[in-house]
Amino acid sequence: MMTSKRLANYKSYIPGTLFILPAFVLFAVFIFVPLIYGFVMSFTDYGGFNVTPNFIGIDNYVNLFQDDYFLVSLKNNLIYTVLFVPLTMILALFAALALNNVLHLRKYLRMAFYFPYITSMVSIAIAWGLLFNPVSGPINYILKAIGIANPPEWLMSSHWALFAIILVAVWKSFGYYMIILLAGIQGIPEHLYEAAKLDGANKFKQFLYVTLPSLSPTLFMVLILTIINSFQVFDLVSVMTDGGPGRSTNVLVFRIYQEAFINYRMGYAAAMSTVLFLIIMVISLIQFRLEKKWVTY
Repeated sequence: MMTSKRLANYKSYIPGTLFILPAFVLFAVFIFVPLIYGFVMSFTDYGGFNVTPNFIGIDNYVNLFQDDYFLVSLKNNLIYTVLFVPLTMILALFAALALNNVLHLRKYLRMAFYFPYITSMVSIAIAWGLLFNPVSGPINYILKAIGIANPPEWLMSSHWALFAIILVAVWKSFGYYMIILLAGIQGIPEHLYEAAKLDGANKFKQFLYVTLPSLSPTLFMVLILTIINSFQVFDLVSVMTDGGPGRSTNVLVFRIYQEAFINYRMGYAAAMSTVLFLIIMVISLIQFRLEKKWVTY
């Protein structure tokens, strides 16, 4: 009797298992297996598809933190993250709050803000490259017209190139996060605002004590997504600056690409990828640790 019950229980799992099996197989083939293979490769001197790799232990990791080029790329990526994440979140939040109060044009404005996110990154990079042209670009033309005699050289300047890429990345990305935050704002119960009004709270206090706490789980999710996104920047750097001028815009993913497919040091690039994975994982774990202090469920 017990055996037949257990058999019946096992049979009840079959439909669900069959439904998730295709997704699990795809995950294993395209994510889990390459992840493990890349980690194993990081302990070798693998240099190409026709070269037999040799096991070299942790030499790649030791060399990594003595590699000035890698350290510069890491520094650039951290600067990118520190600027991109708050700028994107603040702009997305204020855009979501503004759209929440617009009734007639909300649908069209939402589409207008979201459209850059679904536009080809290469097309955007080429267009903004023309806009940032220090000689014939309209941005510097406008700056000169309003009285700035020596506007930045943008992508041709080692001081301004990374900042220019960050501006483009924020402009392209904030619409996506705005949609997420707008959905979170519209999900806040109206009776919370009514109770706050009865207590004499003005608009700012309603935002501070009702909107932000209620929206904190959504903000937390957006924070994690923007941080991960900031460590995956590649297209803009590749098309707009190719890591230059000098090494001023070289970031981690672009440096991994250079080592793997230009220098053919795939084992070394795999070590970089592992370090990048660990950086993202540690930052995410820290965020989940701090979640309880500011996220309200």
